[in-house]
Amino acid sequence: MFDAQAASGGPVPRFAIFTDFDGTLVELAETPDGIFVPAELATEITEAAQLVDGAFAVISGRELADLERYLPSGIAAAGGHGTERRRADGTRTTTDANVQDAAAGIAGRLQDFVNGHAGLLLELKKSSVALHYRQAPDLADDARAAMNEALAAAPDFEVLDGKMVIEARPVSTGKADAIRAFMQEAPFSGRVPVFLGDDVTDEDGFRAAQEMGGVGIKIGDGRTTARIRTPDVESARAIIIGLARRAAELTPEDI
Repeated sequence: MFDAQAASGGPVPRFAIFTDFDGTLVELAETPDGIFVPAELATEITEAAQLVDGAFAVISGRELADLERYLPSGIAAAGGHGTERRRADGTRTTTDANVQDAAAGIAGRLQDFVNGHAGLLLELKKSSVALHYRQAPDLADDARAAMNEALAAAPDFEVLDGKMVIEARPVSTGKADAIRAFMQEAPFSGRVPVFLGDDVTDEDGFRAAQEMGGVGIKIGDGRTTARIRTPDVESARAIIIGLARRAAELTPEDI
């Protein structure tokens, strides 16, 4: 897409690169703590961020503190589907206390259901609740029904179906909101957003990037609004570093 634009004589964009974490930078695992993080990932992320002058951010459903365990220092990031952010300058936004209380209430209402079914994993985050059924795939419908019931007392939350997980998150937040917020700040503002993700929870991010003149890149199979698709994590990481290196080659006449 961008190479075709350059070949036609049009300006080559300066990129702002946004990426999901699980299923995009690292392979999915049986549990959130079971992921394998390649040793070279930190080097790749650092290089990409440097090449785009810091306009690189990881946006995840993980809590920000959890996400930061796997990222190099100084990388912009958003956790909890955008409810908390670490800006490029290191300053942070925090999750509202009322949202945290509501999430804890949802988890509490799900606890008996989880205790009664082997293979389920309940993950309480600051602003959301994830009910994982990867180790009990036959319980998908029951897990969805239980989550819907738990949300009856939390009208400000919505249900999202992910890969072997049912998640409750605040209606007012999403990865799209995180992308839009970053794009209003240095060093992202004025650039063309590219967002890579693999799951249903990334769809609003694809739409946001594309509404701002950029592109969404979907990793793997499944219906999507993203305009570009790539098969796997390895190819996604290659695209990220390739875009960053292409951006670093630009001269003022290209832009």
